[in-house]
Amino acid sequence: MAKSPHRAGKGASPGSVLSHSEATIAAGVRPTEPQRRYLERGLTEPGGKLPLFDREGREVPRKTIEACIANGWAESWIANPIKPDWLVCRLTTAGYHILGKEPP
Repeated sequence: MAKSPHRAGKGASPGSVLSHSEATIAAGVRPTEPQRRYLERGLTEPGGKLPLFDREGREVPRKTIEACIANGWAESWIANPIKPDWLVCRLTTAGYHILGKEPP
């Protein structure tokens, strides 16, 4: 699925184009509480790896993961050959920024 560029809003130079994740941040889109909990787990993992399971051992809802990917905060990282339906993801630069952190 191709990401379409967005025109920059107020305060941007004329004709500048934002990536999807930059446009999401510029529009003031913020993660929901479950999305934020999911994303924050990547802050302490090597490479920003995001969990497959929450702290209680339940699978992270696919809807949560897909919403984070759609907003540009997470990206698919590696395929799991044993469980190909699992989305193994990591934080993106925009994901770090939405959490108020700089990527390593």
